[in-house]
Amino acid sequence: MSSKKQPVGYLPDERPPIVELFFFALQQIVVMFPATVLVALITGFHVSTTIFASGLSTLCFIFITGRKIPLYYGSSFSYIAAIASIMGAEQFSNLGLNDKISIAQFGIVMSGFVSIIAGLLIKRTGKETIDKILPPTITGSIAIIIGLSLAKNAIENAAAVPANILEGQTDFAQNMAWIIALITLFSTIIYSVYLKGRLSQLPILFGLFTGYLAAVVIGLITGIPFVTFDTVQGQGLISLPEFTLPKPTWAAVAAIMPIAIATIPESTAHIYQLDIYINDLAKKKGSKKNYNIADKLGLNLIGDGLGDIISGAIGGPAGTNYGENISTMAISKVFSVPVLIMAAIITMIISCFTPLINVIYSIPTAVIGGLSIYLYGVIAAQGIAIMMDRQVDMFSAKNLAIIAIILIIGLGGTYGFAGNGMIPMFGVEFPALATAAVVGIILNLFLSMGDKTEA
Repeated sequence: MSSKKQPVGYLPDERPPIVELFFFALQQIVVMFPATVLVALITGFHVSTTIFASGLSTLCFIFITGRKIPLYYGSSFSYIAAIASIMGAEQFSNLGLNDKISIAQFGIVMSGFVSIIAGLLIKRTGKETIDKILPPTITGSIAIIIGLSLAKNAIENAAAVPANILEGQTDFAQNMAWIIALITLFSTIIYSVYLKGRLSQLPILFGLFTGYLAAVVIGLITGIPFVTFDTVQGQGLISLPEFTLPKPTWAAVAAIMPIAIATIPESTAHIYQLDIYINDLAKKKGSKKNYNIADKLGLNLIGDGLGDIISGAIGGPAGTNYGENISTMAISKVFSVPVLIMAAIITMIISCFTPLINVIYSIPTAVIGGLSIYLYGVIAAQGIAIMMDRQVDMFSAKNLAIIAIILIIGLGGTYGFAGNGMIPMFGVEFPALATAAVVGIILNLFLSMGDKTEA
């Protein structure tokens, strides 16, 4: 008697057994934590509040979108420069930290309305309109530059050494960091390629544990403190997030609100990525259900905007759905919405307990770097998958022009000039990713004038 082997994986409306659910949720937390916390550290926002806001916004996003879109909401790098400009503005220099955060919060809340309006327009005009404005040449290219623009962070994290290293020990510590990062990277790849059955769905978590163990062993042998547990100082076991309220200021609206436009192509790319991978898994599992994730772009943007409003209302930075989490889902084949609900709840719990935050912070930066090399590369690869799936004609001069412009502006602006992701032009600094997206959209509309709709 022969039996057909059933593909391993979970679709959005499927819930894994409770033990698997917990570990899948931990895997999602691991990949979103570094970037979300880093945004808080760079902008000066409270870390525990940022973590809590990420979990709460994810929960609200999932329920607002009817539990149909498996995405995780986290702090967005696109907003860093705008938020930092408010936090460091001379006109607010005499204010305390919480007052500065409150001012920035108002701009974040208002930016949420941009996404909501865009989502409502898309729901009203239909998918054909968004396909004209954001064809796969643009969404695929945006996904590519999102992944590749993070390459510098991944490589630098892989070589990161602990603070307070003794003078003359830096080079040796960096070599040890590389060993830890490479062990993490290649073990994760091996797990994702060779593990079978249920275990094949946890390669990121297994890779993290392997790298963490390597860091502990190397630390014991060399005396270099790659793993420490006192990163966050708190009063006792429980340390509740510090919530602040928005304070209306037009300067914050002018600086932060327009950045929401840049996250629309990013969200579109993420939705198309999910649509490809989820329906591919459904087909392999023999499911007759078509999930039509791409048709829910308007709903996604509404949920994204409400996420910004909720995060901004309690003191968290602006955000978007995370490519790192999508990469993890694509690698593990776990697109279960209940997993993301569990991840959001655990994240909120972690934010309230100092020991749990310290456990997360104890993960060496080199381990995060090793994971990031893989995850950020997968984000870029998903951009190629979008263009392949939509059968983009790579011999078309129009398509080549749009792709080329987006890639070079996005990547050149990310790594050029001061290396801060800003392009100085005509006395003004423009965010590289946002500029690449806007120029790509305008160029596509200009080159598409007179085109006839093809059947």
